[in-house]
Amino acid sequence: MSSAQRVFHGDFGRAALLDMNKPLVMHAHSECHMLIKVSGEDTFFNVRDHQVPLTDRTAVLINAWEPHYYDYQPGAGPTLILALYIEPQWLATAQQSLLLSARPDFFRQPCIDLSPRNRRLADRLIAEMCSFGLVPKDKIMFLLLDLLIALIEDFSEWRHLMKLGAAVGYEGADARVRRAIEYMLRHLDDKDLIENAARACGLSRAHFFALFKHQTGMTPNIFLNTARMSKALNWLADKRGGTLGELSEELGFSEQGHFTRFFQRHIGAPPSQYQRVLDSYRQDKDFD
Repeated sequence: MSSAQRVFHGDFGRAALLDMNKPLVMHAHSECHMLIKVSGEDTFFNVRDHQVPLTDRTAVLINAWEPHYYDYQPGAGPTLILALYIEPQWLATAQQSLLLSARPDFFRQPCIDLSPRNRRLADRLIAEMCSFGLVPKDKIMFLLLDLLIALIEDFSEWRHLMKLGAAVGYEGADARVRRAIEYMLRHLDDKDLIENAARACGLSRAHFFALFKHQTGMTPNIFLNTARMSKALNWLADKRGGTLGELSEELGFSEQGHFTRFFQRHIGAPPSQYQRVLDSYRQDKDFD
C-alpha cells in the first residue's frame, strides 16, 4: 500500500515524501505541483494526456488546476517521491510576479531534465526532510525556496506572462463559471452539488459540463474533488477537534469509509496515516 513517509505543511503549501506503489485517479491541485524522484524504480505520471517519466534525472512540473494522475505500471516496485504543492500567494511574498504561478500555463512543459545543480538542491531538501527527529522550520523554508526559484527560473513562463500582463486565476472566465465555482466552494456538503451548481447558473447539466471544461480545462467533478481534498488536507494539518466522520459529513460523504477511499485514491495514503506523519518542525531561528 502507498504511504506518506513525511509531510510538512505551512504557508508555502505542502512538501511530502510519498512512497508510491498504487495508481492515483485523475485529479488537480490549486497549487503549482512539482515531483522529484527520491529512490526506487523509475515511474510515470500522465499530464496533458501524455505519459511523462519520473527518473533520477527528470522532474515532473504540473500547473495549478492541471488534471493529471500517477501512472503506476503494474508489477513495478515502489518509488519514493518528493511531492511539492506550492501556494502562489507564498511565492508572491518572495516576488510579486510569482503570483502568476496560479495560472494553468505557468510551466511550459510537464517533464524537464534536472541539471546537476537542481538535482543537488533537491537532494539537500530531501536529506533534511529524511533526517531523524524534528527539523528546523527555517531550514526547510530556505532549502525549499532555493529549489523552487531555480526550477521557476529555468522552466516557467513567468517573465513572458508578466510582460503580457496576464491575469491570475479565473477572473476572465465566463460569469456563469465563476458563479458555479463560488457556489461549489460554499456547498461542499451538498450531496447533489454538481446538479445544484448547474441549476444556480441557469444551465442544463450537459451545457454546464461543456462550458466548465472549455473555460477551466477540467470537469466540474475534478474541480469539486480538488476543493474537497484541499479542505480535508487543511483540516488534517490544523489538527482541529472533531473526528474523521465529522469531516466526511462536511465534505458531503455519506460514510467515513467513502471519504477514506476518496482521500487515498487522490493522495496515495489514508487520512489517518497521512495525519500521523504531519509536521515534524522545530521552531529554531538559526541553522548551520
